Amino acid sequence: MSIEHVVNQKNAIDAWQRIASELLDEAGIEINGSRPFDIQVHNNKFFKRVLQQGSMGLGESYMDGWWDCERLDIFFQRVLSCSLDKKLPNNLRDTLRIAVSRMRNLQSLKRARIVGEEHYDLGNDLFSLMLDPYMQYSCGYWKGLENTPENLPLAQEQKLKLICEKLQLKAGMRLLDIGCGWGGLAAYASQNYGVSVIGVTISAEQQKYAQARCKNLDVDIRLEDYRNLNDQFDRIVSVGMFEHVGPKNYATYFDVVQRNLKQDGLFLLHTIGSNHNKVNVDPWTNKYIFPNGCLPSMQNIGESSEGKMIMEDWHNFGADYDHTLMAWFTRFQAAWPELEQSYTPRFKRMFSYYLNSCAGAFRARDIQLWQILWSPDGVEGGIRVAR
Repeated sequence: MSIEHVVNQKNAIDAWQRIASELLDEAGIEINGSRPFDIQVHNNKFFKRVLQQGSMGLGESYMDGWWDCERLDIFFQRVLSCSLDKKLPNNLRDTLRIAVSRMRNLQSLKRARIVGEEHYDLGNDLFSLMLDPYMQYSCGYWKGLENTPENLPLAQEQKLKLICEKLQLKAGMRLLDIGCGWGGLAAYASQNYGVSVIGVTISAEQQKYAQARCKNLDVDIRLEDYRNLNDQFDRIVSVGMFEHVGPKNYATYFDVVQRNLKQDGLFLLHTIGSNHNKVNVDPWTNKYIFPNGCLPSMQNIGESSEGKMIMEDWHNFGADYDHTLMAWFTRFQAAWPELEQSYTPRFKRMFSYYLNSCAGAFRARDIQLWQILWSPDGVEGGIRVAR
């Protein structure tokens, strides 16, 4: 290799690093700096990889150990607060993934089980150690609680109570839980409000766990796609599932709710939401965490439900998801000695990156958490929702 080639190669690396450094400077982040949110780069190819590959390059290079950051959550909060993600050049792979999401129904009946098999079936050992006793894999409600991991169970119990109170559950009612997870809400509603619950999930591991949890309760947990439902319920709830429905199925989803909800019923949707009305697909998250996922916007939800039901209430407590995710991360770290027999170090880096990047996004208010309440024809006098 000639000296000229070595010099040219070094100049190219320096050029990529300079561009990255200038971008990170806008967020107050330093390369190889001493603060917790500064990044430590172990491979100089990192800069070119990220600038050329965007989200995918950033996440995969972290999984590969090319860089580290003591506080990934703060790093992402700073990056997203000043919209650095929008200043990166569009990567062809990112663009293609978004284009495919627009053109194809990635959440069709045939493909819907993919996320269950690839994420929710990772193992009940992982989720039982990371989550709270109710196994709530969705945002807790931290009102009046100190932001500490020890308060996670209380925050999740407050969330469950909030949902049940908004739905005005009464003994003898039939409740449909679309995307029932590990059965925590179904069990809570049955035990505390005396309702009969049917829960549906597309994860076999979740179904087994939920059935065991609810075996002595008036709860039926089914391995079934929501599109096959055709029954009548007093109340319908869906928590942390709409993110997997996909834009091409939003109208169908609300048709299913309308078809299954009694005329005097109520429907509550608990979902992560996007600030922007576009196909909201993060390529790294789509590949490694939630296959075929997509965040809805306010316009998506409004247009898809318009003419089918009356919106009674819209509640945003997205800032609480930051606390929830950081509590999960603390528990995940503490449980790692027990989990490392079943999972690789690369998986640990991947899952840590996922939890912290999401926490940073919620803290930066880049994404939201909404609870929305509907009735078929509007409740006379309206609904007074206690929060």
